[in-house]
Amino acid sequence: MTNTKTAPTLYERLGGKAAIDAAVDLFYDKVLKDERIRHFFDGVDMKKQRQKQRAFLAYAFGAPTRYTGKDMRSAHAALVKRGLDESHFDAVAENLAVTLAELDVPAALIKEVLLVAASTKNDVLGR
Repeated sequence: MTNTKTAPTLYERLGGKAAIDAAVDLFYDKVLKDERIRHFFDGVDMKKQRQKQRAFLAYAFGAPTRYTGKDMRSAHAALVKRGLDESHFDAVAENLAVTLAELDVPAALIKEVLLVAASTKNDVLGR
């Protein structure tokens, strides 16, 4: 007999939809206060932005959902033209890590999340 049970996804280990929703809300509260990056969100419909981020993170972390949004390169191209660079990417990652720590996510899971984020860096920065 084979074991058909699969290991829980990062999405599941983080706590699923409720955890992603809470993290996204707290994350954007931090981002919008961060002098280094908040200007990139001027004029952005933050309700829609939060929805997009929830959908992307759920998909990226292994939720049983489809992601139908833009790819990372296309989604960030206008920001790159406005000066988005590695320091801004790192500021976003820092805010994400702080958010997860505040939500008592274990350090090992935060590390996994940051590895997923890092895997998007070249596309986000248009490289």
